[in-house]
Amino acid sequence: MAIRFHLDEHIDSAIAVGLRRRGIDVTTTNDAGLRGAGDEAQLTFAMNQRRVIHTNDPDFLRLDAVGFRHFGIVFCSFGSRTIGQVIEYLTVLDAVMTEEEMLNRVEFC
Repeated sequence: MAIRFHLDEHIDSAIAVGLRRRGIDVTTTNDAGLRGAGDEAQLTFAMNQRRVIHTNDPDFLRLDAVGFRHFGIVFCSFGSRTIGQVIEYLTVLDAVMTEEEMLNRVEFC
């Protein structure tokens, strides 16, 4: 099954637009009504929806390290990639990974 993404609060909305133009299923924090919600709430939403969360917040890496279950985390340090590069990375990830392969997996872009 194809990967579905959820973008954390601080991810540029242009990334969602770019992924949707490529036919990739993506939600944003605003779409989900989670603006201002904590990281655990974001991960819980993504887990319940079977979505890989894309973030630049290192707190998600700490949650993974203590065993918080998730459907995958894609971490990209703030400012390390252009919007186009992030869209391309997530598009490739969608093409080569399955939902099951992303379960509790962390990818760095």
